[in-house]
Amino acid sequence: MGDRHNYPAAGAAKLNVYVQGQGFPILALHGHPGSGRSLAVFTNHLSQRYQTFAPDLRGYGKSRFEGNFNMQDHLYDLEALLDRFQIEKCLVLGWSLGGILAMELALRFPQRVTGLILVATAARPRGNHPPITWQDNLYTGVAGILNYIKPSWQWNIDTFGKRSLFRYLIQQHTPTAYSYIAKDAVPAYLQTSGAATNALFTAIRSGYNRLTDLWQIECPTLVLAGAQDRHITVDASLETARHLKNCQWQSYPHTAHLFPWEIPDQVLGDIDNWLELHFAEILAS
Repeated sequence: MGDRHNYPAAGAAKLNVYVQGQGFPILALHGHPGSGRSLAVFTNHLSQRYQTFAPDLRGYGKSRFEGNFNMQDHLYDLEALLDRFQIEKCLVLGWSLGGILAMELALRFPQRVTGLILVATAARPRGNHPPITWQDNLYTGVAGILNYIKPSWQWNIDTFGKRSLFRYLIQQHTPTAYSYIAKDAVPAYLQTSGAATNALFTAIRSGYNRLTDLWQIECPTLVLAGAQDRHITVDASLETARHLKNCQWQSYPHTAHLFPWEIPDQVLGDIDNWLELHFAEILAS
């Protein structure tokens, strides 16, 4: 997975960071629940041409933190991380919550963030997730445990996975998707703190909405969404794309919130093509 760095920074949380590759820096930000390792689907590929930095955000993964905090604190931590690695310019890739933080960084540091890749996210996030039943939680627990012990076991996928909450996170119940869930989702879920959950839901309840500020973001942006995403709807992602000046939009049919794990080759191919078209602009910004 590359080198791991743990450095203290005055006034900021001590973030665990996974660093891979060499070249122009890409900061990769995970969602909730998540960790830097959750971005391996992106960083293992992108680090072949760029240098990727995938931190565990405050309260996630190995970035343990005592006490409560708010969403703004993530931005202080990420600013300290950029300073620590002397990153003057970077592209930021953010998935879900990570995409929201990516937009916030671009608004706060327009000279440092010279490109954005926004995955399953929105500046005014909205979901249409059905009510969760006790059966949903039961099947999800069983499916998750069995998949962790025996990843991509077809019997478990058919018997429990397709009846569990995974059916709202993915549409394509493939061995590939369940392999990512076993390797990256379950460990991240177990390492996500209550304080991190509270910080996120406090922000959601406050009615987070940055649509009217997006005109300030001028860097090239790629917005990717799963057409059947229940957690942040495709319409919310499209609304965000339409408010960005310099944006390319792509949605994927028959996929949901974890679509990079459903169709990784297609998503990475689209990212590669976009980077090839816009890298000179990202570098020169």
